[in-house]
This record gives sequence, structure tokens and C-alpha cells, in this order.
Amino acid sequence: MPRVTRVTGKAWDKEHLAGALRRLPRTLREDLWTAPVDPLPPAGTPGWAAWRPVFVMLLLFGAVPVAVFHVQDMVPHDGVSGIPAYTVLLALLQGAALVAGVYRPLTAWWAMTALTAVVLRVGEPVVSPDLLFPWSPTGMALQGGALFLLALRVHPRRSAEALAITLLTGLVCSAFTTQVHNYDTPRAIPVLLATVVVGASLRGLRVARSEVVTQAGLTAEERARRTLLEERNRIARELHDVVAHHMSVISIQAQVARHLVEDPSDELTENLAGIRENAVDALNELRRVLGVLRYEDASSEGLRHAPQPTLGRLDELIGKVRGAGLTVVSETTGGRRPLPPGVELTVFRIVQEALSNVLRHAPDATARVEIGYRSAGVTVRVANTAPGGTPVPGRGMGHGLLGMRERAAMLGGDFANGPTPGGGYEVVAVLPLEDSV
Repeated sequence: MPRVTRVTGKAWDKEHLAGALRRLPRTLREDLWTAPVDPLPPAGTPGWAAWRPVFVMLLLFGAVPVAVFHVQDMVPHDGVSGIPAYTVLLALLQGAALVAGVYRPLTAWWAMTALTAVVLRVGEPVVSPDLLFPWSPTGMALQGGALFLLALRVHPRRSAEALAITLLTGLVCSAFTTQVHNYDTPRAIPVLLATVVVGASLRGLRVARSEVVTQAGLTAEERARRTLLEERNRIARELHDVVAHHMSVISIQAQVARHLVEDPSDELTENLAGIRENAVDALNELRRVLGVLRYEDASSEGLRHAPQPTLGRLDELIGKVRGAGLTVVSETTGGRRPLPPGVELTVFRIVQEALSNVLRHAPDATARVEIGYRSAGVTVRVANTAPGGTPVPGRGMGHGLLGMRERAAMLGGDFANGPTPGGGYEVVAVLPLEDSV
């Protein structure tokens, strides 16, 4: 019987800790060396393109005086040797690293940490023992600024690791000193920790806002997609009635045709029966499609069996709009002739939606409806003058323009809308006839 090795909780904790320690060097290398930082906001982000140079200039103006005062921290305490050139160079390099942190925060933090170690090791034997060690106020400001810029651009875990390495560097330098100093590590820890916490909090706020904007964009796209599908659903229901009417006519004609011929042949009777059977099957399928595309609102039941409008009811529509208080001028050009049912329905709906929009947005304007018959198609134009009254509140949230565009595209036509030079608005649709027969 095989032996089963049981691992106690304490042994498991030891193994887990040992594994974490083995992975620590690789984790630190990935977090603080190879992993990229958050990119700067793109130039198109509102406000950032204008404020980035201002922020860099303010940081530069702040880094210069801090670097100058930092030079004084490294002046030999005997007052005889003067200011060594290396102190000026190191202070300028630290100030430059702080400014570079705007664009390369990880590299700038490494440079600042290395320069701090060099300053402590080179300057410690000659500086005054009364100087705070390992971080003077100016040195703490430079190191804290580098940590703050890093915390703005990396995950909080990575900024915490950088803070730990910074404090460890200071403690190591404090352990190898030639003089007795006033050590300020207990004061530096909360200051640097607060700097990292503030930077990480600001980064978290920026990430949260970015996610909200992204989610809002996805929501807007989904809403637009749903609106489009609703309009196509409505258009498909209306076209169903047109197609169903034609299929019913075909079925009736096929049934009656054999009675119009004396002694019809078996082949003719069989073909007519097949035509009627196919027409009936098509009608049944259309009814199933109608069930799938049914309206979700209660008013759909009343509209299910209503006949679809044609251009013969256009004058009636314009009369109703005039009765609502809108001045409408109608004009027809070209030779009026019968149009395919789908085209007639589309023309009627475009005029209806356009006049409804005029009532909503320009109730005191004058609308003009133009229908032009051409050899290859029909043109619909509805324009209104500049609005002279107050739009009706709460009634401008429909999908009229989207529906008009979808209807025109369904027939292979073109649709355009936009303001007119006089302050009005117009919609124009060009519907071909060849593809609609």
C-alpha cells in the first residue's frame, strides 16, 4: 500500500515562503527592469497636450533650486576646500533625472537611486556630522519626486518594490559611515511612503476614469447597435406586408388560372398547383418571420393587420401635418407613374419621418416636400426654413434619420441630411428603380 505524505500547514507555509523567495529576483527583474510602464496619455486626450509642457516646466523650475540647495548639503564642513566640482555635477544629474521621470519614470528612478548612493558614499566623509543622513531635506525631495512619478505610471506592487529598494539603499549606506550623523530614516519612511501612496492613488483614479470612459464607449456602441436593429426590425415588418400581399396574389391567380382554360392539360394543372403550393408555403414562412420580428410594445397588435401606406395617402399625411400647425408646400416634378410597392412605402415613410422631425425641432418653420420622378429612380427632398419657435421638449430623441438612411440603403439608394445655408435643415433620398422591381 503506497504511503501518503501529509503536509502540515506550517510545512506548507515554509515551502510557499521558500518558493516566493526563489522567485523574488525574477519578479523584481520583471517589475523594475523589463516590464513597461503605463504609456503617457495620447496627444488627443483633452487638456493633456496643453498641460504637459506646463507640468514639465514647473517640474524643471522646482528641480533647479532643489539641486542648488542640494549642492550646499555636500559642501565640506571645514569651509576651506570650497565647493568640489563633483558635487555640482551630481546635483545637476539628480535634478535632470527628476525631470526625465515625466517620460522615463523607471529609468529615472534607477538613476536617482544610484546617484543617491554615490552622493552618500562620496560626500559622507566630508560633510558636517550635523547633516541629516542618509537623506537631507533636498535629497528626500529629489528621491520622493522620482518615486512619485514612478507610482503614477506603474502598478502599486511595482511602486512598493521600488520604495523598498530605495529605503534599503539608504539603510545600507547608513550602515557604512565614517562619522556619527543625525539619522533621519524614521522620518524619511513615512514621507516617502506617503509620496508613493499619493502617486498610486492618482494612478488608480486615472485607470478608473479610463475604464469608465471605455465602458461608456462600449455602452454607446451597444445602444447604437440596438437602435439600428430596432429600425431594421420595423422596416422588415413593413416590407413583410408588401411581400405577403404579392404572394397572396400569386396564390390566388395560380388557383384561378386553370379555370380560365378549357380542358387544361395535366402538365399545366400540375404546374399551377405547384405554383400555388409554393406561394402558400412562402406565406407560412413569412408569418413565422413576422413572429420573430414582432414588436415588443403594446401598439404593435393594433398595427399588425393595418395596410401599409402608399403615395396615394401622401396628400392625407400632408393635410394632417398642416392641421398640426406646420406650413407645408408640396411639389411633384417629372412624369408621375406607378412605383414598386417597396419604393412607395419608403418614399412615404421618409416624408413622414422628415415632417415629424420638423414638427419636433422647428414647429414654426415652413416645410417643403419635393418628389421628383426620373427615368432611373425617384428623388425625395424635405426641407424646412430656419426654426422660428421653441422645439417641443422631450420629443427629439427618436430614430428618424437612422430609419430614413436604412430604408434608402435597403433599396440601394443614397441618403443625405444636413443644415441649409439659410439656417434650416433638409433630407434628400435618391432611390433607384432598377433594383427595386
